[in-house]
Amino acid sequence: IIKYNLWTTIYESSGNEVIANFTLDRMLTYHAWVLITGLLVTSYTSMNLAEDIRMGRISTYLIYPFNFWEFHTASFLGFQTLQLVICAVFLIAMSFLGFLGIPSWYYLFHGLLYSLFVGFFWFVIQYFFGLLAFWLEETWMLRVSFLLISSFLSGAYFPLDVYPEWLLSILNYTPFPYMGYYPVKIFMGEVSSFFPLYLNIGCWTLGVGVIVTLIWKRGLKLYTAAGM
Repeated sequence: IIKYNLWTTIYESSGNEVIANFTLDRMLTYHAWVLITGLLVTSYTSMNLAEDIRMGRISTYLIYPFNFWEFHTASFLGFQTLQLVICAVFLIAMSFLGFLGIPSWYYLFHGLLYSLFVGFFWFVIQYFFGLLAFWLEETWMLRVSFLLISSFLSGAYFPLDVYPEWLLSILNYTPFPYMGYYPVKIFMGEVSSFFPLYLNIGCWTLGVGVIVTLIWKRGLKLYTAAGM
């Protein structure tokens, strides 16, 4: 509702029918897809990981017949299943209200698939911040900072088309546009090749996953089960 009122006012006050190659209807459609993408990408299933480490609760998981990351991954998959249901409800509601126009089932399928893939990358990032609790007293500030930065650079607040081309070319080497801008573009039917998108976010996921593994092994050597 805020975005609808904001962009409607911007277009009316500026007197321009097109801003950064976006008409008002296309801009509203873009932000409607941003909401759908956000439901699939953003998850906080690992936000209690830092507290579990700080309070010594991971000692319980260490004696279970399954790995610690398997427990959190299963929790993430369960959360994503619920998010798919909520996403379907929003998708139907917004299509009924006229905010969304589905270009084809082909793009809808790839948009959902890619968003879920990016959602796993977000989970790995949150897992990374949680493991920093082996060294830091609080990690919430890092989470909030990353959320704010990613929101501005991923196109969650406004399309990246408003940025200068030189900045957008730099951002393409980071994971941020692939976390919001490009998933929305897939939903809108404006992406011709999906392989570079999967390749970029896949490499970032693999890289962060390796770092997470190293941090976990290093952190366990320092872990003293304080609070138990």
